[in-house]
Amino acid sequence: MKLIITDLENFNIAVEGEYKLINPHGEVHPCIGCFGCWVRTPGKCVIRDGYEGTGIEMGKCSELIFISKCCYGGLSPFIKTVQDRAISYIHPDFVLRKGEMHHKRRYQNIISLSAYFYGENITEQEKETARNILEANADNYDGTVKTVCFYQTAEELEDIRL
Repeated sequence: MKLIITDLENFNIAVEGEYKLINPHGEVHPCIGCFGCWVRTPGKCVIRDGYEGTGIEMGKCSELIFISKCCYGGLSPFIKTVQDRAISYIHPDFVLRKGEMHHKRRYQNIISLSAYFYGENITEQEKETARNILEANADNYDGTVKTVCFYQTAEELEDIRL
């Protein structure tokens, strides 16, 4: 399954195969750092606002796709907040990967990450930052990067197939 997290309220992109969509559908509350998703309700955020199951959904997907406005080379505030709330995807215990300390995977799936950024005048430095952030996310999730693309407008995304 593909898990698509987007800041677009109106999602008009063709998707092949099974997918789940997470897009703005009400206020998303920020992670409060309580670690309840690791201890009290493993895998599920304790904040009940409709976004609490993102970590569990990540555990079911083979590809995690971000469709986001490029904000200084990073994901949009909405997507970053949803991503922060999905920290339950990983386990609180640590392992060494590539000579670095990372959290263990909670689930058996291995995620490939893709990002489709849109925004006018995205600089080369912002593109490099975005690629580096996606690589770091892949390392943290013990996954791989599949695709990173940039578009001038969100409307241009309607021509792609996921």
